Amino acid sequence: MKTDESILNKCLFFTSNRLSNILRKKAEDAFKDLGIGVPYVYMLVVVNQYDGITQGELAEKLDIAPSTCTRFVERLVKDGILRKEFEWKTAHIFLTEEGKKVCRGIDDSLLALHRSYCQPLGEERALQLIRDIGAACEKLSGQK
Repeated sequence: MKTDESILNKCLFFTSNRLSNILRKKAEDAFKDLGIGVPYVYMLVVVNQYDGITQGELAEKLDIAPSTCTRFVERLVKDGILRKEFEWKTAHIFLTEEGKKVCRGIDDSLLALHRSYCQPLGEERALQLIRDIGAACEKLSGQK
């Protein structure tokens, strides 16, 4: 196999990982004042929208393994940001008052993140890229 840098530029896996790394750094910068890690931010966004969501539904919406979801939820429960209530064996997830305070800062942080990639790309190009990546995820995962 011919190996040179052009292979990297033609590889969706490599390019998407590079983009992910760049966006992760932008997200870390945008969310640094919230006092929680980037993966937890999106969990709080979902719990805020679906108060009382089950842990299984939360894992599904975030497209993460149930064990990862459990670990994240347990961490946020320990930090006093989330609370769990059980209905038989099903855990329902709720924001605590502290969690609601954290959520109030999320919108500004999400806007800062949005601006950080729209500024160099342009608003329409960034939105089209989001749509294209979403469509690729759906097709490659076999959902559509």
